[in-house]
Amino acid sequence: MRTAIFVGSGQRSKRVPVTWLLLSFLLPGCSTLSKMELDATNADKLHLAHHQDLKGEVDSLAKPLIEKGEMPGVVVGVLLPDGSRHFYGYGVADQESGRTPGADTLFAVGSLSKGFLGATTAVLAREGKLKWSDTLAMYLPPEVKISPDAKKITVRQLATHTSGLPNQPVEFQTLRYFAQYLFTGKNFYRHLDEEHVFHYLSRFKAPREVEVKYSNLGYALLGYVVQRCSGESADLVVRQELLDPLGLVHTGYFPDLLSGGPIRARGYAGDQPKFIRRGKPVPDWNFTKLMMPTGGMYSNAQDLLTYAAAHLQARPGVLTDALRDTLVVEKPRPRDAPAVGWFADEVDGQTIVYQIGVVAGFTSYIGLDIQNQEAVVVLENSFNWVNRIGHKLLVRLGHARFQTAFAH
Repeated sequence: MRTAIFVGSGQRSKRVPVTWLLLSFLLPGCSTLSKMELDATNADKLHLAHHQDLKGEVDSLAKPLIEKGEMPGVVVGVLLPDGSRHFYGYGVADQESGRTPGADTLFAVGSLSKGFLGATTAVLAREGKLKWSDTLAMYLPPEVKISPDAKKITVRQLATHTSGLPNQPVEFQTLRYFAQYLFTGKNFYRHLDEEHVFHYLSRFKAPREVEVKYSNLGYALLGYVVQRCSGESADLVVRQELLDPLGLVHTGYFPDLLSGGPIRARGYAGDQPKFIRRGKPVPDWNFTKLMMPTGGMYSNAQDLLTYAAAHLQARPGVLTDALRDTLVVEKPRPRDAPAVGWFADEVDGQTIVYQIGVVAGFTSYIGLDIQNQEAVVVLENSFNWVNRIGHKLLVRLGHARFQTAFAH
C-alpha cells in the first residue's frame, strides 16, 4: 500500500503519495534549477554607470539580503577589464565569532567543484591522456557489469550533462536519506559509493532522446574516469593538473588542510533544508570518494577570481587552451546552455557563462562576461535557490560604458 497525504483543503484537496512529495523537493545541487534574479528595466541596468561607484552598487545588491535575513554573510568579488580585483564582505562568516567574511574566507562551493573537475578533464584531453569520445566501458574493470546503454556513455556526455543519467538514483535509500535531510540537514548522497552506483548502472536505460539533464551522478562518474585514466585519486589529479599550476593554494577538498580552514565560514539553513528555520546552523557534508568531485570543494573569493581570470587570458599553452575548451557550448539554447562544467545564458545581448553551487549551508556563484573581460564571484553561507547578485551585477557592468570609473 502506498502511503499518501492530502494537500489543499475542501474539494480541492489532493491525495499525494509521499514519494512524489519528496521528489518535488528533491534537491538538484545544480545551476539549472536555480533562478537568476535580473533587473526589470534598462534604467535600472544603467544605474551602475550613473553611480560611478562599484562599491555602492554592490552594497545596494548585497546589504538588503543581509538586512532581510536571507543569509548570515556574503562575499562578492569582481574582476574588471583592467585586471583589478575588488572584494566586499557583508554580515558574518559565522554567528559565534561575528567575523565579517572577506576575500580569504573559505566557503564550501558545492557544484563549482564540477567546473574544476571539468577543467581537469579538458587538460587531460589536451595532453592526450583521454579522449572526449571515450566511453565509460573503456574505464571499468572487467568485473564491473553495467547495462549496454551505460557502456555507451561518453566522457563528453558526462562533462556536459547530456548522458541521460539522472541527478541521482531515485530509489528508496535516496528518498529515505532525503527525508532525513529535510529535518536534519545531513548529506543524502552519503550512500552513493562505487558499489551502489555501479549496481544502479547495471539496470540503467537511456532515454530515447537525450536532452540536457543536470547530473551529479554523471560528474561522479567523470571523476571515476579521471581516476582510472591517471591511476591517482581525482582530488590529487585536480590538484596536480589545475590547482597548483594556477596557484590556487586556498582551494581543495579538505578544508582543515587549507590556510584559513579553522576559521572558515559556517553554513546555515536558507531555502533548504525545508524544516530547519532559516539562519540556523546545519552540518557540513562529508562525501564518499566517488561523490566528492561533484560537490566537495572549498575555496575563497580570491582564488575563484584567479580561476575566472585564467579563462579570460589569451596566452598560449595547454592549460589556457583547455580552459577555453570548457567554455564551448555543447547544445546552444537561450538559457542553461551546457558547456564543460559551465552553463551559458543570453541576457539582453550579453552572454554570461556561469557555474552555481548549492550544498549543505552554502550557495556559490561564478560568472564570466567573456566579451567584456569581467567576472563576478558570490559566496553565501546559506542555502538559497535564487541568485540575486551574480547575474544582475554582470548585466549592470555590461551596460555601464565608463569602466574607468571603477578603477578605485
